[in-house]
Amino acid sequence: MNVLSFQSSVVYGHVGNCAATLPLQRLGHEVWALDTVRLAHHPAHGAFRGRVTDEAELAEQLAALDALGALARCGAVISGYLGAAENGAVALDAVRRVKARNGRALYALDPVMGERGRGFYVRAGIMEFFRDRALAMADIVLPNVFELEQLSGRPCASREDALAAARRLLRAGPRLVVVKGIETARGLGVLAVERHRAWFGETPRLDLPAHGAGDTFAAFFLGHYLRGAPPGRALSRALGAQYALMRASARRGGAGDLALVETQDEWMRPKALFRARALG
Repeated sequence: MNVLSFQSSVVYGHVGNCAATLPLQRLGHEVWALDTVRLAHHPAHGAFRGRVTDEAELAEQLAALDALGALARCGAVISGYLGAAENGAVALDAVRRVKARNGRALYALDPVMGERGRGFYVRAGIMEFFRDRALAMADIVLPNVFELEQLSGRPCASREDALAAARRLLRAGPRLVVVKGIETARGLGVLAVERHRAWFGETPRLDLPAHGAGDTFAAFFLGHYLRGAPPGRALSRALGAQYALMRASARRGGAGDLALVETQDEWMRPKALFRARALG
């Protein structure tokens, strides 16, 4: 399937489009990457160079794809780190155009804006854009717990809180909410929630910084979902791939950049499997 991806890009490391493209490709999907931000490396490494892509440039690239007839062959749009709320408007324009030409296409929204312990790391207006505009157009939403709290207006101190908050998001329009980074006694968990069903899976915690981990998980989940895996199965497969990637990256060491390319055989065929279970 062809996937149009609005995310950030780095020269060094694996974040945004540079994290999501290879997993989606290995799962059989063509990726058309539109870079919302272009940086030399992740800001956590210190002083960096780069800039947010201008809204007009993104819109021009989208129009060129449309003129080529590519959007009629697009099966999914995913958006992640936007850099500016104006770039989100271009992503939503893409969703409208794609769905007008392919009624079966879906929009996966990864509302990247912050995390617990760090707070917001995006420009003013982006949270409101996600909450007030993008959420209603999304088919799948993939927030972490901090982002879920911001979008739902509910604190999430437990898995049960996260489940209730995810169900509140469903009332805004999406058909599936996938909540990343839920703290558990055993490690980290992920919820996949539909209107009448929910699944939960978890992996042991690996104590390492991992720039782009949320982007790879979203790609693993979406890649399997687009291949026809139901939510529970897509969640199980994404958990196995993500844990394999994280373990391999921890072995390599480094400064928190994922060992995405050199360990792809490991995450494509993970030895440890984590079965997501249905919640009653």
